[in-house]
Amino acid sequence: MHSIDYKSYIEIFPPKEFNFEECLVFLGRSDQEVLHQIRGEAVYKLLKVNGELVLCKIGYVNNAIKVEFPISIPSSYARKMTGEYIWEWFDLSQNLGEFYRIANNDEILQSLAHKYFGLRIIGIPDLFEALVWAIIGQQINLTFAYTLKKRFIEQFGEFLIFEGQKFWLFPSFEKIAHLNVEDLKKLQFTTRKAEYIIDIAKSMAKGELTKELLVQKKDFQQIHSSLLQFRGIGAWTADYVIMKCLQYPSAFPISDVGLHNALKNQLGLERKPTIEEIKEYAANWEGWQAYATFYLWRSLYDNEL
Repeated sequence: MHSIDYKSYIEIFPPKEFNFEECLVFLGRSDQEVLHQIRGEAVYKLLKVNGELVLCKIGYVNNAIKVEFPISIPSSYARKMTGEYIWEWFDLSQNLGEFYRIANNDEILQSLAHKYFGLRIIGIPDLFEALVWAIIGQQINLTFAYTLKKRFIEQFGEFLIFEGQKFWLFPSFEKIAHLNVEDLKKLQFTTRKAEYIIDIAKSMAKGELTKELLVQKKDFQQIHSSLLQFRGIGAWTADYVIMKCLQYPSAFPISDVGLHNALKNQLGLERKPTIEEIKEYAANWEGWQAYATFYLWRSLYDNEL
């Protein structure tokens, strides 16, 4: 990570293929989102580092990401961890040169890569948050998924008030591990999703499922297989989490409905493509399927705007 700590703020220097405005477009895609707030040209996000609550105002000035602390200056350790979180959140370790080379020679990706140049996969660095969000999103539309997530966070998350606004943290797996199924059903979770989320929280509380354990496996297939052993995690959920939390650019949630809709739009098809057809379209995307998917997802918002 390339950054300078000025104590009252941090400057983070992203790679040249980075477009903060494009990242803000993605972050602003739902007015139901409560884990960050966009105000003007900055995004506010609450983090917790070793029990310390850190409210960040993240903007972009003179080719650098500027992270300010509107409430109080955090400890030097908390500032360091905040910088690392933001570096990971915006996937700044990824060298996108190869992706753009591939995209420029691909009929589907060429125009998208040009249009959204500098957009990076906005990750979900916290494994529990990534898993819960993926499980919430199973077999429901995105709007209702956001509604459920908002209820879940406002019921069980921590918050801090600044300038009359609440800034929320995602609930901890330790807290959710102590819930029963009825606690989530009251929020309109199905019995099955409630069971899955509580079971995963319990597995994480026992240390059976951690980001560190997954990262140690190195091999994509090993990670995928180990995730599938947990109830509620199917192939799509595993691929989504490997893409958004573990940041493997080769992760490919091929059964994703948004991906299918985006391909249908981009190619002007009468119907959604089949999995076999998608494999053919994606033949050139080897190693960068996650970025291809993310750029296709991004194209869906243009159709809605």
